[in-house]
Amino acid sequence: MKILDKYILKTFLITFTVVFVILFFIFILQTVWLLIAELAGKDLDIYMILKFLVFSMPRMIPLVLPLSILLASIMSFGDFSENYELAAMKSAGISLQRTLRPLFILISLFSIAAFFFANNVIPFAEYKFINFRKNIAQAQPALAIAEGQFSDVGSYNIKVNKKSGEDGNLLSGITIHKKTDLGDGSRIVIKAKDGKLISSKDSNILQLILNDGNYYEDILPKNYEDRPKMPFVKSAFKKDIINIDLSELNKVDLNDESVTNTNTMLSANELNYTLDSLNKTFKTEIISFSENINQRVGIQKATRPITIAKHPKKVVPKNVLALFTPQQQLDLLNLTNSNVESVKYSIENSNLEFKRKQENINGHLIALYDKFVIAFACFLMFFIGAPLGAIIRKGGLGLPVVFAVLIFISFHFINTFGKRISQEGGLTPFIGSWMSSFILSPLAILLTYRATNDIGLVNIDIVLAPFQKIVKKFFPSQN
Repeated sequence: MKILDKYILKTFLITFTVVFVILFFIFILQTVWLLIAELAGKDLDIYMILKFLVFSMPRMIPLVLPLSILLASIMSFGDFSENYELAAMKSAGISLQRTLRPLFILISLFSIAAFFFANNVIPFAEYKFINFRKNIAQAQPALAIAEGQFSDVGSYNIKVNKKSGEDGNLLSGITIHKKTDLGDGSRIVIKAKDGKLISSKDSNILQLILNDGNYYEDILPKNYEDRPKMPFVKSAFKKDIINIDLSELNKVDLNDESVTNTNTMLSANELNYTLDSLNKTFKTEIISFSENINQRVGIQKATRPITIAKHPKKVVPKNVLALFTPQQQLDLLNLTNSNVESVKYSIENSNLEFKRKQENINGHLIALYDKFVIAFACFLMFFIGAPLGAIIRKGGLGLPVVFAVLIFISFHFINTFGKRISQEGGLTPFIGSWMSSFILSPLAILLTYRATNDIGLVNIDIVLAPFQKIVKKFFPSQN
């Protein structure tokens, strides 16, 4: 390896290491902020909190690594250009492409490591993280509920005034709001004097035994205007048992408020296998549903060629119902209306179910493509950052940080937007996952071309030429 290659690699690696450590620390603080609601007031010791954070850290790498490469590239080549080191290299006959060669090999290694990390380490960390949360809640169920504040546990929002007992499973001053699937707020409220939490490590069910309490429920009328007239239901109980599904705790993504599934816990091979199974099941269910609907509406599947027999034409009356008595007409209309409503209800429910399953398939495809996007993002950020640093000729933490933040925010926003749209079926998962790369790749090519040919970031003469013509037109020079 030549001395120049060693110098370039050393400069880049030192800058990259410093930037990576700083950014990783910032993202750790962000994770602590996101986890504060999960950790605060739940009697967790330092070891559990550190373990909680360690299992959640690997998901930061897809954000920290490309941003570190981008910022380190801009800063390194900005320093080279600002100190006229690039000019010295070019005067010695060393082109920009030759200068980028050792770093290209290094970024290739980073990309391979990023793919390996996304394919093996992150799924393992997600698996450990989710199971660690479940084990905490099952081994010490009181940790899922904090004193003096409402805590979301499954489909319930629970608040207790005080916890006692060896494991904190004895509760007093209990207020529970039960969530509804209709999204119309908490219409059911349960208040109890005291209670006890019981759980088992072999079960996802958490039992909450309530003593001496009341049950309140608002009754919603069909018409909103009648709501003030409707009373609420109140009942008292000496003892009541509520079963809470703890599996709901494992469906919370701490970086995203939307509900997720287990696709982040799978490697590329496992995702391909799962997708194959999901697609086959989805197609089978669609065929089964269509055949069922056809049978319900009277459409029979043709099993042999249909022969149309010639019969004398019969005149069909315009009003078919006139052939029946008024009572028969009423029965027929009621039966028809009932069948139509039944079929409509079945179609709407099946449509929602098929949409949910398609979103699940899209989520698995996005998780698969993300493993390759992070590897390509390393190359993309390098070929944007290195030429941009050579063009702006500024190193340090000033202008390079501004450019790096703007570019990476654009990349991350487009990436998030594309995945969200493709998750809902607005785009194909492939386009949604690669949208940010497709949009920023031309920028990388343009910057590399301009830096190679010693062209500035913006040609001021071209921008000012139209204004100069206008000035000369209205203010001609006088000889």
